[in-house]
Amino acid sequence: MPQKSVRYFLVSAAVVLFITAAAKLISSVGGSPLLLLADPLFGVPFRLLFWIVAGVEVAVGIVCLARKRTYIQAGLLAWLGTNFAAYRIGLLLIGYHTCPCLGSLTDALRLSRHMADTILKIVLAYLLIGSYVVLCCLWLQRRKDARVADGRE
Repeated sequence: MPQKSVRYFLVSAAVVLFITAAAKLISSVGGSPLLLLADPLFGVPFRLLFWIVAGVEVAVGIVCLARKRTYIQAGLLAWLGTNFAAYRIGLLLIGYHTCPCLGSLTDALRLSRHMADTILKIVLAYLLIGSYVVLCCLWLQRRKDARVADGRE
């Protein structure tokens, strides 16, 4: 995978994370009753969960904008995406079919919860697939470089 493509993916993933973090933070300052409810998986109020997740998204986004350590950047994205996927699976297992990931912001944007959920699933797929593809390509390149250095190729 060309370095330019990897860079594009990492920067675009950072932008996506900044947007979703901003959406969570904006939603968390509202007066929606949802914010006072406890998250069904973690048992903490949604407002607190939004702050924590937004903070993690911003931190990973900042790391993705750095110019070095592509393995760490892609690894953090894979880790975050895998955690988001596990959270969604956990919600499904207890009967939740849409993620309240954007809180009341969907109402302000006049988006149905279903549409917002679909958009976030696409974002999740982008982060998961992109980060794992980058990790696989980096791993294959590292193996090839090692074989060349050892004189096996």
